[in-house]
Amino acid sequence: MSVLYLVALAISLTGMVVLDRRFRLFFWRDARRAAIVLPVGILLFLVWDLFGIGLGIFFRGETVFMTGLQLAPELPVEELFFLTLLCYLTMNVYGAASSLLDARASRTSASHSATGMDVVSTPDKGSAR
Repeated sequence: MSVLYLVALAISLTGMVVLDRRFRLFFWRDARRAAIVLPVGILLFLVWDLFGIGLGIFFRGETVFMTGLQLAPELPVEELFFLTLLCYLTMNVYGAASSLLDARASRTSASHSATGMDVVSTPDKGSAR
């Protein structure tokens, strides 16, 4: 029984937390929303896994790197950590992309304001003079 895969997942999750803290991507941006979104995402993927297992589509892979502990038949404990990592990574990427796009939009807006290219008003064609 090995814990190598579980340790790798835990280290990766720690990295996600460090990135989130440093750049305020998910929990450090809005903890209440993140505390709802992350478990809901994990739950949806767990239900997906359980349906796949029930239909005979998903099977537990046998490897010496896993603990051998299972949450349910064919559902290793490492899957919960993997799904947590997957959801956290997705939300961190979303938070980073959102921040980058917001920064780009504000730079573009500031640049247009500085050059006087805000909004050019043109008279309506149908207005009476």
